[in-house]
Amino acid sequence: MSLRRSLKALALAGALALPLAAGLVPLPAPAPAVAAEPGSASTLRIVAMRRLTEAQYRNAIADIFGTDIRVAGRFEPIVRTVHELIARGAREASIPPSGLENFAPGGRIGGGQGLAEPRRDQFVPCKPVDPARADAACADATLAPIGRYLFRRPLTVSERAFYTKLAGDAAGPTGSFYKGLELSLSAMLVSPSFLYLIETAEPDPARPGELRLDNAPRAARLSFMLWDTTPNEALLQAAEAGRLTDPAALRAMAERMIASPRFESGLRAFFSDMLLFEKFDELAKDPVIYPYFNQGVLQSLPEQTLRTLTGVLLNGNADYRDIFTTRRTFMNRALGPVYGVPVRSTEGWEPYEFSPDDDRAGLLGQAGFLAMYSHSGRSSPTLRGRAIRELLMCQEVPNPPGNVNFTAVQETENVAMPTARIRLDAHNVDPACTGCHLITDPPGLALERFDGIGRVRTTENGALIDITGGLDRTVFSGGAGLGKALASSPDTTLCVSGRALEYATGWTVSEAESLVERLEQTFAANGYGIRALFLAVATMPEVWQVRDPQLDTKSRLTMAGR
Repeated sequence: MSLRRSLKALALAGALALPLAAGLVPLPAPAPAVAAEPGSASTLRIVAMRRLTEAQYRNAIADIFGTDIRVAGRFEPIVRTVHELIARGAREASIPPSGLENFAPGGRIGGGQGLAEPRRDQFVPCKPVDPARADAACADATLAPIGRYLFRRPLTVSERAFYTKLAGDAAGPTGSFYKGLELSLSAMLVSPSFLYLIETAEPDPARPGELRLDNAPRAARLSFMLWDTTPNEALLQAAEAGRLTDPAALRAMAERMIASPRFESGLRAFFSDMLLFEKFDELAKDPVIYPYFNQGVLQSLPEQTLRTLTGVLLNGNADYRDIFTTRRTFMNRALGPVYGVPVRSTEGWEPYEFSPDDDRAGLLGQAGFLAMYSHSGRSSPTLRGRAIRELLMCQEVPNPPGNVNFTAVQETENVAMPTARIRLDAHNVDPACTGCHLITDPPGLALERFDGIGRVRTTENGALIDITGGLDRTVFSGGAGLGKALASSPDTTLCVSGRALEYATGWTVSEAESLVERLEQTFAANGYGIRALFLAVATMPEVWQVRDPQLDTKSRLTMAGR
């Protein structure tokens, strides 16, 4: 059999393993030979499945095999449900057979690199009797520890037998024990047990007749929530020893993880999800209107926002509300012309602080937000105001009716209506438009001093720009006034509390409304510190209880190709 045909057979074998990994076949009973067998059909059941994001996939590969591994292939996108996080959409994300094929190239390349000769001694603890033939004992000794890291739990007896046999079956046609290992590892990398966080539950001794998450999914949830990557050895050992169902041990583990420098990666991932950073991939501007906008600027925008957030909330350990009023940020050479400020460093980032009389304040004064929520050739008070309401205050804004006439708003060169405020006033005479625009436009108009890429301006078409704004019952002027209004709004802290809970569990805010209110109270009692917020999420007993013990049959059947 050719190597190409061997790979096809391997892919088929991996697909046939889907029913077991997806929970359609009961987990086997514990065996004496495997002290850390995950569980049995009588005690454990699968209650939820969440797809890894592309970043989590890549982070896991880097942590397990090394940062030099290059992951190839096209990833099935996780659809963001309207007004919800990608973390929520991951609960609904299935992988059809055609989609699984897209992961196969990455699995083959990852398997080949993971056990390539330069790193072989790190992962292969034994020497085969004959390097040209199968060796079941050595294959098992190699694949079981790797599988433990990939699947975030010890392999079951049947899984160890399956992947060992797969390595042996591939060693024959390839004439190489090591090639057999690589192909078996490739199968692990396309297994649902790796691509999905499969959450299993056990009877809850504190609530007879109900369930709680088992130790292994607790380790995975903590790790991906706080570090955006797979569990490390300390987490795996804690799970295998059964310590993560002890509230005191769970809290101690969460405290150590939040105190770690790796928490910054988790916080970056959280805000990238909350603030819809995938929109940067689609951001384009008219080069004639905005000659300062280029690829260097585009690549710098999300990084500036994330550096600002982590600088304020982690390094400064500040109140969450300060992200709306801070004058501090970071600047690089690409962004200097956009902001009209000098940048000393020829490469890299340097701290920068806007003057107290500057209208730029907090995230909403940054070019990333201002450019993302503008059109390709003009600013948009409506898009900016809607983003403020939906992303930062968790207030849903309805979509406009399909038959709305936007002509008045789009005529940016009409000298009779020179500014966006005047054009919106003309547009809003339509009763179908007024209701939503009253919600979005008052805060958005306060940011009109900044054009479609965030550069400062004082006039539009020769007319002075009015930057009076409003948020609910608060009236203010400019971006700095808007930042203060947001900082004093209880909706912003309630919103981020709900998003943190949604990010950790995949539940919607409406599914856990009472928990969000309690979480926000704890957040407030701890000075609105972001570390305190995530510690509260990680240690709430309800977070680890199973809300709906019914299996997600639809997604599992889809994964199995039925």
